[in-house]
Amino acid sequence: MNDSSWGASPRAGSWGGENEGAAQLSGPLFRDENPQPAEQPGPPPSAPDPDQAGRGKKNAGRNLRAAIGVGIGLGAVIIASLFVVKAAFVGVIVAAVVVGLWELTSRLEERKEIRVPLIPLAVGGAAMVIAGYARGAEGAWVAMALTALAVLVWRMTEPPENYLRDVTAGVFAAFYVPFLATFVSMMLAAHDGAWRVFVFLVLTVVSDTGAYAVGWRFGTHKLAPRISPGKTREGLIGAVTFAMVAGALLVQFLIDDGAWWQGLLLGLAVAVSATLGDLGESMIKRDLGIKDMGKLLPGHGGIMDRLDSLLPTAPVVWLLLVVFVGSA
Repeated sequence: MNDSSWGASPRAGSWGGENEGAAQLSGPLFRDENPQPAEQPGPPPSAPDPDQAGRGKKNAGRNLRAAIGVGIGLGAVIIASLFVVKAAFVGVIVAAVVVGLWELTSRLEERKEIRVPLIPLAVGGAAMVIAGYARGAEGAWVAMALTALAVLVWRMTEPPENYLRDVTAGVFAAFYVPFLATFVSMMLAAHDGAWRVFVFLVLTVVSDTGAYAVGWRFGTHKLAPRISPGKTREGLIGAVTFAMVAGALLVQFLIDDGAWWQGLLLGLAVAVSATLGDLGESMIKRDLGIKDMGKLLPGHGGIMDRLDSLLPTAPVVWLLLVVFVGSA
């Protein structure tokens, strides 16, 4: 999710500060030790943003109406494809992977001049997701290996300068986006796969919602100020609490042979992995000097800004459900 998701309470004086930082995509925003440049003695340090006028002080710097509308639309597409035809949901995963790879590789080239070959990544990424659904973990690993090989060979068609840097970034992109997403299609392959994926999605959303609600209201202690200044320890506690309660209910009633205590453990694991995934993408964006990976989803940013918590959480949920109730 975005850096603003766990914003500290306005009472702590840090909510507005983060929004101000989001307006600058480079410089002191990403170096906590440097003060803001004192170039504007006349105007106040933070002039009102016309796009934020009339929305009050308690906001995360996002277009709330657009975010809600896009969220509802995406949710409808996901639920419809998930419970009507499983193969259609595999197509949704493939589409998200390809767009996510395009966003990531585009930002790498724009900000770092790292030229990652997109075509072999997109083709290999789609193959990984499909192979994971049809052949399980073995098929996913084979597709991952072939994708990495394709990246190495494809890059040979260009000059050798920065070859090692580019292919390293390409292999990282292949693992970070399509390979982790493959665990969603592997969950889907089970006889109750639609419900497993549903639990995975709901728990991740609940974790982020709990972090936002508790962090916004009670957050005063920063969790990782140099990575994501808006996240607080209180928000993490909210994420864990909400996810554990939701996990106990969802696993007990929606997963075949599932028990409430398994749901508690699953919720705890989801809260931790979703938080680490959020921080991981924040690190990437800090390094690149950007706020969002893209602008495809109004009010949300890009596809990668929605996948940041989901991608590392997918293998965790897949593994725990296999341990708890099996993979059939």
